[in-house]
Amino acid sequence: MADYIYLLENRLSQAQQASLQTVREAARNKGLTVFLVGGAVRDLTSGSPVRDLDVVVQGNALKLKKDIEKAGGKISGEHEAGHTFYARFPNGVRMEIGSTLSVTYPKPGKPVFKPATILEDLRRRDFTANAMAISLNDGSYGLLMDPLNGVADIENRELRLVSNYGFIEEPVRMIRAVRLGARLGWHMDEKTQERYETGKKEGYISALDAFHRGYETEEIFHEEDPLRVLRRLESEGWMKHLAPALSASKANIPELEKLRATHTQLQLQGIHPEGSVANFSLLTAKMAPKEVSALKHSFPRQGFVGEIESLESEAKEFAAQFSGKGAALPSQAWKLLYSSKPEAILWTAHTAKTPGVKAKFESFYRDWPQAKQKLPHTLMQEMRIVPGVPRYEELLDKLFFELMDEKLGTVEEMKAYLEPYSPPAPPPPVHLRRARVAKKDAKPAKSRKKAAVAEEGAEGVAGLEASAGTPVVAAAKPVKAAAVKAAAPVKVAAKKAAAPAKKVAAPAKKAVPVKAPAKKAVAKAPAKKVVAKKAVPAKKPVAKKPVSKPAPKKAPAKAVSRKAPVKAAAKKAPAKKAVPAKKKR
Repeated sequence: MADYIYLLENRLSQAQQASLQTVREAARNKGLTVFLVGGAVRDLTSGSPVRDLDVVVQGNALKLKKDIEKAGGKISGEHEAGHTFYARFPNGVRMEIGSTLSVTYPKPGKPVFKPATILEDLRRRDFTANAMAISLNDGSYGLLMDPLNGVADIENRELRLVSNYGFIEEPVRMIRAVRLGARLGWHMDEKTQERYETGKKEGYISALDAFHRGYETEEIFHEEDPLRVLRRLESEGWMKHLAPALSASKANIPELEKLRATHTQLQLQGIHPEGSVANFSLLTAKMAPKEVSALKHSFPRQGFVGEIESLESEAKEFAAQFSGKGAALPSQAWKLLYSSKPEAILWTAHTAKTPGVKAKFESFYRDWPQAKQKLPHTLMQEMRIVPGVPRYEELLDKLFFELMDEKLGTVEEMKAYLEPYSPPAPPPPVHLRRARVAKKDAKPAKSRKKAAVAEEGAEGVAGLEASAGTPVVAAAKPVKAAAVKAAAPVKVAAKKAAAPAKKVAAPAKKAVPVKAPAKKAVAKAPAKKVVAKKAVPAKKPVAKKPVSKPAPKKAPAKAVSRKAPVKAAAKKAPAKKAVPAKKKR
């Protein structure tokens, strides 16, 4: 099943949606429930253009007249017996607003109405395709009511009578069936067709009342192709019952075809005039003035007659503005076209004889819309002017008019025009993840540096132990723990050998000041461990570089190099030889 909320929002024009909203608010203020019914629901369901709107309220619809007028609608007619009035809203929206009623027919063509519910109202209508309603009320908006399965007949493109006595009760339904068939291309179902033929033979049409006669005659002018409908009604013999003076032979057929082409051109550009006013002048072109006057008098919507009579003056006024200085530029003419009455525009475009006015309309149809293709969307994105930027839509309109007037021809001119609308560039993003990765990568580098220093320290310690005769068990392990353990025996040996050390030659004395750097180097360097717990005879001592016995006098001169602490530790090695001095004592 179709989503009628979607159809209401997308199939109806903006003007039609605004008109429905006006009626909804008026009904809500009066405490009335409101429904869209009839031809509008049929056209929404079938996909046909929605030409006019039929609305009913559960209650007295005539109470809404003043509220509709205050909201901008114009009352064009009223049918008091049927609790119905007709309104015209801006941009050519026609609406019929009535009450939900039930009806009985004491005599053919003589209905008696009573207030009723929406479902009872649907069951008294003409054809099942017209007996559907859509709720416009809060809480049930978009809900379809189809008690007679009209959707199935719409799918079959059939007109089926709601009541078997429909043509007897309301003979105007025979005329309506022909008119809808000519417009939509539908046919009557078999039983309805049989009853239609019976009604023609039996003369049901004699019970046609004056209101419906004028109503159906007026509806011919509101058709999109009135000439086709008129010819079809003539072929069925119904025009002699509606308006004998109105005939296709009295119409200006070439001008009607030209008018339809102009109407289509305006609709393609977003201007939607009501063609009925212009149609009247051309369909009655060869009729006598008295016949035209009598025809106007028969219409139930006299507001339509007023529009017909004011068409010429409105068109002349618009033509003067359109050809004046106020519309000299294309952008000015464009704005005037979209702010004027559509019916006046249609008639001016159709009847214009001035070359300047004709040329402007041709440009409006073909040339001016091309400016939209020149909008520099790529450049706007480069300048960070994208949807969501303040005044974006307003900027597009201004840019469109500038291009239409050919004021922006080069890229430089467009950049200069767009510069005030360009927002500042955002700050560069901070990549926290990348910073963390960089820190992680930096740590191994630091450890490698320490490892290099440790290797150098290990080499020095290995040389020191080799000269002192201390076996090295594992040179590949870090030196930190071994250095601490190795420092203790060195200190003890140094204290015990304090007295004999004085008698030792000059080299021993000169090695004393180098103590502090040696401790630092040994303590700090995270070199490979040297385990000096026990001497393992099975493993040979590892000594990467054999250290020769240093010359004591040259030690202070080489203390500047990076390996000085290691060399100093090596020179301190003779202090270990003081251990045998105990034996001499």
